[in-house]
Amino acid sequence: MRPIQQLFTKISTEISKLFVGQDELVLGTLTALFAGGHVLIESVPGLGKTLFVRTLGQTLGCEFGRIQFTADLMPSDITGAPVYDMQRSEFRFRPGPVFTQLLLADEINRSPAKTHAALLEIMQEYRVTVDGTSHRVPRPFLVLATQNPLESEGTYNLPEAQLDRFMFKLRVDYPTSDQEAEILRMHSQQVDLNQRLRDEVKTVTSPDQLIAAMKLCGEVLIEDSLLDYINKIVRATRTWPAFHIGASPRAGIALMQSARALAAFSGRDYAIPDDVVEITLPAMRHRVQLTAEAEIEGRTTDEELQALVRGIEVPRD
Repeated sequence: MRPIQQLFTKISTEISKLFVGQDELVLGTLTALFAGGHVLIESVPGLGKTLFVRTLGQTLGCEFGRIQFTADLMPSDITGAPVYDMQRSEFRFRPGPVFTQLLLADEINRSPAKTHAALLEIMQEYRVTVDGTSHRVPRPFLVLATQNPLESEGTYNLPEAQLDRFMFKLRVDYPTSDQEAEILRMHSQQVDLNQRLRDEVKTVTSPDQLIAAMKLCGEVLIEDSLLDYINKIVRATRTWPAFHIGASPRAGIALMQSARALAAFSGRDYAIPDDVVEITLPAMRHRVQLTAEAEIEGRTTDEELQALVRGIEVPRD
């Protein structure tokens, strides 16, 4: 797994040339990318999410697309729609903005459920079906959706089927004092961002190399004892007193895939319990729901998940 470890280091180094800090966001996104998942980012505005995705796209050599979700956005605005071709006297499919490789779905919770539904098939099967015809989206394909935790007016809760398709839910907080000072120094000169991306950030890989690396991550060994450990964590969420809804089997798959990617980033061809523990919170926090009593008592999903994991015996061999 040495090549993947070196690739991870190169990508992280290039991203840091324009994007300061937010190590959890960088690690979580790259883990989801190499594990074939998607990411839901919860943060206040102005923390550089668009800059991060554009820098990531430049580094990976992948196409970048952005959709600003609004209340009047229609499903066809995302997937595309048939357009009548006057010359050929027939309808021709016009691809929507989802036909890219890195898709930033900005403020995804500002659109109603019918618009969210347009992403369900794409995120799971990497294709769009319009008028009975399927159109494949290019691979690798990564959706980074954002939502603002502060404003509730004019927003819609994401349906459970949509949430479950995100491998991780990452919470991005304000930068530290030193990081914010570095941001001020780095981005206060009014230099064109497109030029900085071209001049300062190198492309260190390609889509084909990424697909090969993703396949290699799938070969990381998961011992039976570790598989049983993951299974116990997922199943425990369904009987945990503070949870009204537990995690689905897709959560266990997400834990295994992401643990493999984390192991590869460390240069190992086998996963260990620490890999699982490190990504349990981002992989599970959006798949469980607190009971009304737990919410009234002021408990949080992260605290309950941490207590749950502590109560499960870690495999020693």
